[in-house]
Amino acid sequence: MWLQYLFKTLIFESITGGILIQTYLDEWVAARLREAKVKEVVSRGEARPARYIRLRPAGFPLRDIHKNYPININDERLFEIYAKEQWIGSAVETGDYLFDQRIIPDFAFKITKVLPKGEVVLSEDTKIEVEKVGPQRSLESDFVFSDIIGHSAVKDKCKIIMKYLKNPQSFGLWAPRNILFFGQPGTGKTMTAKALANETNSTLYLIRATDLIGEYVGDSSKRIHELYSTALDFTPAIIFIDELDAIGLDRSYQSVRGDVSEVVNALLTELEGVQDNRGIVTIAATNNPNMLDRALRSRFEEELEFKLPTANERLEILESYARKLPLKISANLKEYVRRTEGFSGRDLKDKVLKTALHKAILQDSGVVTDSHIEAALKAIPEKSRPPKEMFT
Repeated sequence: MWLQYLFKTLIFESITGGILIQTYLDEWVAARLREAKVKEVVSRGEARPARYIRLRPAGFPLRDIHKNYPININDERLFEIYAKEQWIGSAVETGDYLFDQRIIPDFAFKITKVLPKGEVVLSEDTKIEVEKVGPQRSLESDFVFSDIIGHSAVKDKCKIIMKYLKNPQSFGLWAPRNILFFGQPGTGKTMTAKALANETNSTLYLIRATDLIGEYVGDSSKRIHELYSTALDFTPAIIFIDELDAIGLDRSYQSVRGDVSEVVNALLTELEGVQDNRGIVTIAATNNPNMLDRALRSRFEEELEFKLPTANERLEILESYARKLPLKISANLKEYVRRTEGFSGRDLKDKVLKTALHKAILQDSGVVTDSHIEAALKAIPEKSRPPKEMFT
């Protein structure tokens, strides 16, 4: 059998330049191999030496969409040496990709510029530069402080932070670095951070605390340190860590979750200012500050409570959001202030006004009326109504 196959193969290759393959029908079929187009390394005579190449980190061709893969280069000169060790002699042009095969295997770098233009070859004399890709500042809404109703103590602290972010050098040791927001969900913690970034034109890192949890030992601390290292390149910056209690647990929980100490220690290092994080303000938010590690909680210079809105504030919130509705509202909002006691600003927006708007749209009504708001209130199950007070 094998001798027969070898004989057929040799005869076929000599006549057609192809080979025989065995199909699922157990028959031998002639097939011609298509020549693979391989981009070979070229010599200096075939392409001009590159004077300059600019790279942009592009990530992995295949990746878990739920995970981030940040890259941070501390020493550009050292990276240039590292890059040449792998890619020297490669022929490239703008738009091509180079793949790391050492420390971060298969991590891609896109070539965004080459000099001279056209196809060039990397040489010992090539200057290699990596773009610093900052976070996207495309906030969902252009929040400003006038949008925040109530919370006078929070606004006062934010004025100090604004002055610091506009001139970090002037504060020295007295800079506002670490602030803790706490309070019930929907009371404006994230909105305040967005408004603060918008008012100061600062880079805003909106971080879910759970995104800082790594898969392996050491991953969590690495992510935390890289977050601050990257933010330092794009100051002034605000790092907003939401749901801090999800990762900043008291270290007595180490036996329950093995990464607690690693995460807390990494956060402590950054909040203590072991590195000079000038121009960076950390704002953490939690619904339950009592769950935090005592040492971690002590690193926040001030704890600012976001309380549920008062009756006057609820009316102001309803009127503010009513002006932004796509339909006109024909209802006496004062009538609903008493009936929404214990509601947060988000409850008023989503559970009351948004639901009323959707009911009006379903009825092809051109306005939102009292009947729509009444229906929205009745649609809220009694058990899911927000408690009047969580923090005493």
